[in-house]
Amino acid sequence: MTIRVEPLTGQALMRALPALARLRITVFRDWPYLYEGTLDYEQHYLERFGKAEQAVIVAAQDVDEIVGIATASPMAGHADAFIDMFRSRGIDTSKIFYFGESVLLKPYRRRGIGHKFFDHREAHAKAQPGITHATFCGVLRSADHPLKPKDFFDLDPFWTKRGYEKLKGMVGTFSWKDTGDSEQTPKAMQFWMKQL
Repeated sequence: MTIRVEPLTGQALMRALPALARLRITVFRDWPYLYEGTLDYEQHYLERFGKAEQAVIVAAQDVDEIVGIATASPMAGHADAFIDMFRSRGIDTSKIFYFGESVLLKPYRRRGIGHKFFDHREAHAKAQPGITHATFCGVLRSADHPLKPKDFFDLDPFWTKRGYEKLKGMVGTFSWKDTGDSEQTPKAMQFWMKQL
């Protein structure tokens, strides 16, 4: 069966936010994020995203069920610490689109949907006046982490194939509670970027 992948904006985007919250909690619970998410936090986090001008959700749907989502919005609407890190290196964040989460349920992976997520987000970003680059970040975990699965699929080659490059020295920090932990701890996040 063909999975429909399409961009959503406006009210369609708002209607997809509950599915995004559910997918974030489900997908990010696995390696390498090990995220202990809650619906209360997700609602607060996604409320801000939902209000961002020029934001887009790319949804993968199997019949009427959303099984995957990727997000994108202007960099200006994201964490000040990240914006400051870019600006301190002379990078104009007003020209950058930030690609946020890309979450897809396991049965639907390795079927080309990840490429479609990037295709739609890049097309949306290019259509916005003044946008020249796209960026995203991925969590850095130690190679010998005890929870790393033996069959882990490293996404670095996929991102490189898409034309993204690691930004040397551009490592930010997000804090969240790992599964099984009682407190949040900071996680290193490597930024990648591509000229559109």
